[in-house]
Amino acid sequence: MDGYVLTNFFVYAIVNAFTPGPGNILALNTVTSYGWKKGKPLFFGIFIGYYVVQMICAFFVYGIGLFLPAVLQVMKYMGTAYILWLAIHIAISKPKIDENKKTASFIKGFLLQFVNIKIYMFGITTLTGFITPYSKALWVLITFELLIATIGTIATSTWIGVGFLIQKFYIKYYRIINILLGLTLLECIWSMLRI
Repeated sequence: MDGYVLTNFFVYAIVNAFTPGPGNILALNTVTSYGWKKGKPLFFGIFIGYYVVQMICAFFVYGIGLFLPAVLQVMKYMGTAYILWLAIHIAISKPKIDENKKTASFIKGFLLQFVNIKIYMFGITTLTGFITPYSKALWVLITFELLIATIGTIATSTWIGVGFLIQKFYIKYYRIINILLGLTLLECIWSMLRI
């Protein structure tokens, strides 16, 4: 894997992980509503759920590569279409903060990740777009999914850690931030199509 592709893997992973999604928004709202101490069970549920879902993605991509290897190439182009959609969606979106203040439980955070389409697409797109052209070995796929889940956990922790600051900054500068993030994702598409 050349440095250009690896760099774009990290760029895509960081942009995808740090942009607002169900887990990040729920974590932000929980910390602003309940504080760190009362929100801890939910946060740990989100984190553990993230790792479990990424392992599911690794085994899914491995199985496709083992039994239907030609499908991986199709999935790569589906992934680029998804990233293009994501880039456009991020560039034109406005901040949405869910004001629904329900309980902060481990199971709520954990189960959220199983219905969070963003992280499934994130894991599968990353593997088929950046990794499987170089290796389809299960240990490689698991390693990169663990890396993706760790980046996602760091992103959610950042949303938790700076709570109000991110919310206020993002709401104030969302248009500029979203356009820059969208353009960054277009570069990731280019690197995926080159391999």
